[in-house]
Amino acid sequence: MTVQDDRVAAFHRLHSSDCFVMPNPWDAGSARALGRLGFKALATTSAGFAWTLGRADNHVTLDQTLDHLRVVVDAVDVPVNADFEGGFAVDPEQVHGNVKLAAATGIAGLSIEDSTGDEAVPLHEFGLAVERVRAARQAIDESGTGLVLTGRSEGFVVGRPDIDETIRRLRAYAEAGADCLYAPRIGTVEHVGAVIAAVSPKPVNLLINAPFITVAEAASLGVRRISVGGTLARAAWAGFLRAAQEIADAGTFSRFEGLPNVDALFGHE
Repeated sequence: MTVQDDRVAAFHRLHSSDCFVMPNPWDAGSARALGRLGFKALATTSAGFAWTLGRADNHVTLDQTLDHLRVVVDAVDVPVNADFEGGFAVDPEQVHGNVKLAAATGIAGLSIEDSTGDEAVPLHEFGLAVERVRAARQAIDESGTGLVLTGRSEGFVVGRPDIDETIRRLRAYAEAGADCLYAPRIGTVEHVGAVIAAVSPKPVNLLINAPFITVAEAASLGVRRISVGGTLARAAWAGFLRAAQEIADAGTFSRFEGLPNVDALFGHE
């Protein structure tokens, strides 16, 4: 078996029972730091990565993302799930080809979302959205990697917070071959429970980007996987910006106290 085979198998096992947290690094250093903290899997964040390039989320290219996936995969010893946005294409055939490229980077899973980037029509038409997930499933099967495929419905992200439509889409993505289902930014216990009940026994990923629930509470609801999206990256940016703003405004450096020894974190490879 290859290293990727081992990681894919481990990733599938993590989805089979209990609840695990899969935090989101944005570069090799943050990935290694999270690995050292004992997390059993990690996931990339399209937003966190874009910010390292001085760009907004969803403003990186396919090639840049593929390179980023290789960097993160090579930095750690645990499975890595790829935030593969919308597959960097609209047409299912192109999504198919791009997913095959992603599968070759060594990742253990990836997600395909249904947002369009068009404020007027923010979600792909239902039938097209399902075909895109089916195309990703076919690409994974043809690759022989067995990657965990996550189907994402973005209604609560793009201003269409309709739980019934979200559930309709997630059910269809499960039928189209998604192994895990994900509706980012649902933020109530009732909605979390409704999604889990609707797609069971398929595992559900919950985004926690605000302190509305704990890991223990999410697990008690039946959540199988937790991610934080770009929120760890935002927390890092918050510290950086507060310190830099103090220097710019006051010429003082009070935030330079109590800082971590980063060299020590990476000093024993």
